[in-house]
Amino acid sequence: MTRISYSFLILFISCSQYEHEDYQNDDWLINGTGYKAETKIIAGGKELVLTNGLVQRQFRVAPNFATVGLNNLVTGQNYLRAVRPEGRLTLNGIDYNIGGLFGQPIHNYLLEEWKDELKNDRRTFQFVDYTIDEIKPRMAWKRRPEWLSSEAAWPPKGKELSVTFTAPEFISNPSIDQGRSLPLKGIDVTVHYELYDGLPLMGKWISVKNNTENPITIDKFVGEILAVTEEESSVEGEERWELPNIHIETDFAFAAMGNREANKSVVHWKKDSLYTSQVNYLLETPALLEVHPSLGPAQTLDTGESFETFRTWELFFASYDKERKGLSMRKMYRTLSPWAMENPILMHVRNADPESVKLAIDQCAEVGFEMVIMTFGSGFNMERGDREYYRKMKELADYAHSKGIALGGYSLLASRSVSGETDIINPETGKPGRIAKYDNSPCLATEWGSEYFRKIREMYEATGLDIIEHDGSYPGDICGSHDHSGHRGLEDSQWNQYQIISDFYDWCREQGIYLNVPDWYFMNGSSKIAMGYREVNWSLPRAHQEIIERQNIYDGTWTKTPSMGWMFVPLTEYHGGGEAATIEPLNEHLDHYSRRMANLFGAGVQACYRGPRLYDTEETREVVKSWVSFYKKHREILDSDIIHLRRPDGTDWDGILHVNPDGEERGLLMLYNPLDKPISRTISTPVYYTGLAEKVKVSDSQGNSTTHWVDRHYHIRLEVSLPARGHEYFILTE
Repeated sequence: MTRISYSFLILFISCSQYEHEDYQNDDWLINGTGYKAETKIIAGGKELVLTNGLVQRQFRVAPNFATVGLNNLVTGQNYLRAVRPEGRLTLNGIDYNIGGLFGQPIHNYLLEEWKDELKNDRRTFQFVDYTIDEIKPRMAWKRRPEWLSSEAAWPPKGKELSVTFTAPEFISNPSIDQGRSLPLKGIDVTVHYELYDGLPLMGKWISVKNNTENPITIDKFVGEILAVTEEESSVEGEERWELPNIHIETDFAFAAMGNREANKSVVHWKKDSLYTSQVNYLLETPALLEVHPSLGPAQTLDTGESFETFRTWELFFASYDKERKGLSMRKMYRTLSPWAMENPILMHVRNADPESVKLAIDQCAEVGFEMVIMTFGSGFNMERGDREYYRKMKELADYAHSKGIALGGYSLLASRSVSGETDIINPETGKPGRIAKYDNSPCLATEWGSEYFRKIREMYEATGLDIIEHDGSYPGDICGSHDHSGHRGLEDSQWNQYQIISDFYDWCREQGIYLNVPDWYFMNGSSKIAMGYREVNWSLPRAHQEIIERQNIYDGTWTKTPSMGWMFVPLTEYHGGGEAATIEPLNEHLDHYSRRMANLFGAGVQACYRGPRLYDTEETREVVKSWVSFYKKHREILDSDIIHLRRPDGTDWDGILHVNPDGEERGLLMLYNPLDKPISRTISTPVYYTGLAEKVKVSDSQGNSTTHWVDRHYHIRLEVSLPARGHEYFILTE
């Protein structure tokens, strides 16, 4: 099957309608069913290949195990320019490479004829054997199908390659290691590689088992080392280098609401001192990828104990197009974190007393909402540890469930101070303050932390509550205390705290507890994060909020699916702004309220509707109910990917197109008019990712249908009329 770079889509499309359709069928973002992960033995048994038809990683298996090829099969690009170890462990203060080969004459590129000349370093961990299995789930997931609009595979389909290594012989060189080395026989290492069906995505992690008679300390690890072809060649150097066109994701991510920022402490693009033939005179080209924690983990393994690194995923782009790269990342999250596809319609109730909560539950059930969250400041308290309180909360949970509503509440974790004995300790001062992301924050690896999580588990098991909104989640803080029960000192403080929070989120996922977390914990079980907004914006006048809301959704969905982000609707005052900023009384601002729901439900993005009620009159109830009905009727397509058409700016129309090549509704076009007058426009609509190649049936909100032929650039032209400060939607079908 011929592969064509998707970067040059328009240039290579044939006029033939048959080839038009065939090109789409070959595109993994539209139809990935033909791209199955498999392994092959080549080069007379010297090499092992892990491939799925989109991306390929090639390994030498003798005289040691090493990556000798990394190829994008769509573009034909070879990413690898030089051989490096498969990882690195620092054990009791000594660095040991895992596998790898050396002897490459230059490091600009790797020729086939050089491979047989590469040599083994007996001081590295040595290759023993490998096994190939189906991918296994990294955590249990209790699905909530009522919130899922489509099937979600778990675990992902694909292959896991597990490569075992044995330790090098005893090494002792007092002039180098000052007596720190130890007999290594019995330290077994396995490097795991995963390749997924249907997308150019690989995963990797390392496990270590101590079968020696002595404790060992894993001071540091490097989970991935790749000498990658540079994206930019500069003699003098650059202030901001252009990096290789690969996205690196890990499950050791925190302290951000975006994927790159959340992973920045572990994804390191470094200078390569071995690359002496590069163009840059100071050898500063960032062409060496190393993935590792910035601190620690400093974990001690007793005899028989095991350790696993965090996981690294590598997504290889075949294009520089922003939309296509975003679609690739969104498919990655649907594959690796399918719980983020759960998209319940939710309300934030301001007060947690039974009367207020029951009113919210009743109204949610009446209009079709699916979840009530007892919000911050409501009085809900996960930390009470009070059996009578549990009983009252169970009564409320049972009442909610009888109405088909999920119920849960809010807890603040990290962005607060608990006590001088419990808070994060600044290693420079020996005191709390001026080191945590939020200045003061409790250390999770303390007796307080153990009690905090124990109480939450106890409460949710006793009550049957369904949702935790976990604000101020662990942001990657380090702690210099030597007195906390859950860590020894600074070096292991970050790793131990992260394991505590990720284990808790894994438990929530196993219990079917939905997680709203304003931090990047998708790979650890979180379902939703803020779509991306500044909270004080919801204190601005209502008309301003309408445009800003659509901007936030437009910008937030480049790398997030609609279900991955929440927005906010201040039914009552929030942070200020008074009457001009809020919607209550609802019936007096019903036009605005309806426009907000058009923004949100039209994008498939759920908001925190914060207030005491969802409606105050029969007319208000009917408006809310109609928008919920719209969303549920078109839920599959509205939860699908967004193609960005025109960013909202308040000066002309703006719009988005939902696409789903596997759905009955292939597209849903949502258009908005922010102006105080009706407008008519010709909208050139890209339908490539709907999977429609010949003609498209377009139905407006009134059910009127027209048929449009798809042009050579996969566009159709629509003549549309939009009412003043209004909207219109169109359904695209075959």
